[in-house]
Amino acid sequence: MMMTAIACSEAGLSFAGVHDSYWTHACDVDKMNMILREKFVELYEAPILENLLEGFQKSFPNLNFPPLPERGDFDLREVLESTYFFN
Repeated sequence: MMMTAIACSEAGLSFAGVHDSYWTHACDVDKMNMILREKFVELYEAPILENLLEGFQKSFPNLNFPPLPERGDFDLREVLESTYFFN
């Protein structure tokens, strides 16, 4: 949400959000929807699980953690064209 809020601000859009509900002016909905998709892709292209595991291993060196699941072959960039990604 924070990434989306910052990008909306940078694009000159009004933004409000609570949990998973995001709001902007009706005339800006299409632009906000594109920003949402772009930020989703940006977030999930990052190695989130790898970073989390590394942090846990540093914080709890005496514990053994299970291996991470293998990544699938879904192309995250397909989200950019998804009509119903976020409504």
